Amino acid sequence: MKKIIILLCVFLLGKVSLAADLDTLKNIKEVPSQIVLTGNLIFDWLDISQVERDAVIDKYQKELFDENTVYKYNKKEFKSEYKDFLKDNDYKRHYILVKNGVKETDSENLCGFYYKDNLLISYAVQYKNDPKTVYYYDAMGKLRYIDKFSENYPNFPYMSKQYRANGTLVSAIYFISHDMQYMYNDDKSFKGAWYKDKMYDRHAKQVLTRTNW
Repeated sequence: MKKIIILLCVFLLGKVSLAADLDTLKNIKEVPSQIVLTGNLIFDWLDISQVERDAVIDKYQKELFDENTVYKYNKKEFKSEYKDFLKDNDYKRHYILVKNGVKETDSENLCGFYYKDNLLISYAVQYKNDPKTVYYYDAMGKLRYIDKFSENYPNFPYMSKQYRANGTLVSAIYFISHDMQYMYNDDKSFKGAWYKDKMYDRHAKQVLTRTNW
């Protein structure tokens, strides 16, 4: 079985995350040591000291994993809450739209995930009447993951937590801006800092790239 690597999916404005079964996105490239983000934010992950990076990691970990964090919902209750989304009854239409590069309709945002660029293995749907939740389906329309965003979404900064269809926490992400996010695993361990299409570990080593930014 392929190793599960937690990735991010960018819906038009770059506000949605994804956990996908992919293990081939390690395209390491050199990048400038300091890059200006939107507003007055500066990407300085490669320049600050390890002590400073560890302090940032600890800060966002505490904000993401507070006393209200749910690590595992009751499976029966979780499935009951999302019973209307366990199967995408419109998956044929969504599949065709995504395959044809459609990212938005009047009622939803769409995003596809591919194996070797042409095999659609999963897709995500964000309904505009409920933008704080994103549903990830396999190619046959079976629910795989759910993203739940904090109340202030889409205003930065905001947080998201992703759960498997059985209600188990997968990951948590702190969104600083469209370009910059801090990502953590379900056990609160630090996964990496994303800047645009590149992820850096706690030691500022680039470890992943993503294709959906």
